[in-house]
Amino acid sequence: MSATLLSSLPFEEFVSLMQSIDTILTDCDGVLWLENFVIDGSPETIDLLRKMGKKVYFVTNNSTKNRNEFLGKLEKMGFTASQDEALCTSYLTACYFQEIGFKGKAYVIGEKGLCEELQKVGITHPEIGPDVVNTGLVDLVGGFKKDPEIRAVVIGFDLHYNFVKMLKACSYLKDPNCIFIATNTDERFPMNTENVVPGTGCIVAAVEKCAGRNAVKIGKPNDFLREVLIKHHNVDPKRTLMIGDRGNTDILLGTRCGFKTLLVLTGVTSLEEVHEWQKSDDPEVRKWVPDYYLDRLKDLSGLLNKCICSTPDSTSK
Repeated sequence: MSATLLSSLPFEEFVSLMQSIDTILTDCDGVLWLENFVIDGSPETIDLLRKMGKKVYFVTNNSTKNRNEFLGKLEKMGFTASQDEALCTSYLTACYFQEIGFKGKAYVIGEKGLCEELQKVGITHPEIGPDVVNTGLVDLVGGFKKDPEIRAVVIGFDLHYNFVKMLKACSYLKDPNCIFIATNTDERFPMNTENVVPGTGCIVAAVEKCAGRNAVKIGKPNDFLREVLIKHHNVDPKRTLMIGDRGNTDILLGTRCGFKTLLVLTGVTSLEEVHEWQKSDDPEVRKWVPDYYLDRLKDLSGLLNKCICSTPDSTSK
């Protein structure tokens, strides 16, 4: 499997590709923006896709915001979006609990946005935030008493994650009937800094290792999103394009779910990494290779404008 530079396609092939797509799924951080700075040209490119009649969904593994906050950030960054088009893992985690019929109490490692989405579907939780170590190990362990009402552990990104929270989460997970959910497994954030910014996946991996159990993962690259899109939005996977900046989440989601895939090089994954994956003997790693790539999303604009101007009806089904 090899990745093709999308802008190198003959124009007729590009038109044919666009005719085969009804739905666009796009990652956000690393594709549309970096931190709180919009990536040049990305709002205009999304507008062009809509002009061509494509349905657009904004999909993020970020669990720190609730759905309304995520929608607010999209609008602040210059993107037009409806609530149905804003799919963040805090919201999707709440959807998963609804799907399995869970109501009750959960121990949450996470931020306010995740907790607010859980509360909307009837899931309560102990207070979040800093859980300070103010005693020795023996007293810490002996002093923790489990809440018998807690029947689930949920892990999202938590700036205050520490030893105490791991101890509590894993103690609840000793019960095999305790549900174990992770919003996502991104190893790091695509932030514009020389420093490494650990992501939710680091927390999930630590708790899984200690608990001796694997969490049910909600976000990309897991296919719960695909189920939501099909069941609630009538999306056809064969007529869907996934745009992302990360091979082992965005592109892998597309490969697993039967979407076409486009990698942009403004976030985590580099073209050098893609070339290494193409040569890998591991079939799972080769699933990280996109169908197409571009340096940035804006590079799609010229092709779309040409398509709209020269053959205005050619992109409709």
